[in-house]
Amino acid sequence: MSATPANAPLAAPRAADRLHFPPGFLWGAATAAYQIEGAVAEDGRTPSIWDTFSHTPGKVAGGDTGDIACDHYHRYRTDVTLMSHLGLQAYRFSLAWPRVQPDGRGPANAAGLDFYSRLVDELLDAGVQPVATLYHWDLPQALEDEGGWTVRETAERFGAYAALAADALGDRVALWTTLNEPWCSAFLGYGSGVHAPGRTDPALALRAAHHLNLAHGRATAALRATLPSHAQVAVSLNLHQVRPLTTDPADLDAARRIDAVANRVFTGPMLSGGYPADLLADTAHVIDWDALVQPGDEAAIGAPIDLLGINYYTPAVVSAPVPGAAAAHHAHGESDHSPWPGSEDVTFHLPPGDTTDMGWTIDPTGLYDLLTATSRAHPGLPLAITENGAAFPDIRSADGRFHDQERIDYIHQHLAAVHRAIADGADVRGYFLWSLLDNFEWAYGYQKRFGAVHVDYSTQLRTPKASARWYSKAISANAIPPRPRGSAGA
Repeated sequence: MSATPANAPLAAPRAADRLHFPPGFLWGAATAAYQIEGAVAEDGRTPSIWDTFSHTPGKVAGGDTGDIACDHYHRYRTDVTLMSHLGLQAYRFSLAWPRVQPDGRGPANAAGLDFYSRLVDELLDAGVQPVATLYHWDLPQALEDEGGWTVRETAERFGAYAALAADALGDRVALWTTLNEPWCSAFLGYGSGVHAPGRTDPALALRAAHHLNLAHGRATAALRATLPSHAQVAVSLNLHQVRPLTTDPADLDAARRIDAVANRVFTGPMLSGGYPADLLADTAHVIDWDALVQPGDEAAIGAPIDLLGINYYTPAVVSAPVPGAAAAHHAHGESDHSPWPGSEDVTFHLPPGDTTDMGWTIDPTGLYDLLTATSRAHPGLPLAITENGAAFPDIRSADGRFHDQERIDYIHQHLAAVHRAIADGADVRGYFLWSLLDNFEWAYGYQKRFGAVHVDYSTQLRTPKASARWYSKAISANAIPPRPRGSAGA
């Protein structure tokens, strides 16, 4: 959390001749299974909560589903060739739990695991490092029917699933991420209801958060027991860069409360030994933490990791309640239900500045502040940007290309923020662009495009945008290339 007011001046950029990254800096791109794979009923895969949610009328814009998405399940070789042509050094993908273990328990589905085995082999043959994420939101519906993340058993099931995946792929995949953005899974899925499974109960959201934390601990133990000693274990958190609107004590307290339920509900037990006392006090009227957290849970959750992945898009500016203003919400979608247990009376404010197609303010200083603050809070823990990118309404030009200069500007500014954080002592080891491909953007369906590569969903034609070519230059130079002429900003 930053104590800097939202209207603080921006720091001056570093000189262009210093924008080379350290040797060994890892350049990649990221995707998620449900957003790109399609083939939702093939080779033994069963429905996930997102299959059910997207097929529920009114839950996803345009009635869109991930049934076909980018058809990556059938076109993965084409996509890996694309990665190779762009010079990607690493590719962060997620495994679909219901493809690997259809009911969330029992033996692995051989056909499902074989898909990921073939993908990994294809990546290695192309010289691209595979980075596997075990969970990017596609819980098997069979487990949700038994309570999903609101019940402890799901965390135990996740540990067993992690062991199956590691046993099959651990000889070739050296970097594993347990969870992607558990905040979204817990608080958007069980609190505000704008994500699958669409439940709206603050107590269930907090239960889900704890069981996701425990799942991370169980998976970390399973991975350590199964993987070769050189393999690394990580988790990816969408840490919120929370800023108070002013330095008024009431605004500072609003920022503290949001920081607790946005960030420290995860970093506390994962990295700092346990849940923070102020979070427990803020939410004591919502849930009985003593009954929820069993002896040994926090120690299991706090098993050491090798890398912390940070996903960043925009900062959050908050204040004490403002009469007539909207109560706490989140930019992933509007809801009558708050995703912030214990902080429902906080007012969120749109930070000043240009916005992306998601309505998110473009502010790379938030990424710099987040990296430096996290580095100070957890010295010795390597960091990586595991998601960063922007959606814009890309339009094909008369020459048949996508000149997405706004996305280039966004990436340029945020890479400069990463570079500045490294120069100021943050141990940042890599950057994964979100996303490689245009894809199913959760509750927004196919209306928002984050990809460096355009996907024509009617033909599945892939067309690299100008941003893909620019990013390719960054990778080959291990440095930030100049912006194309005519781009905005300094």
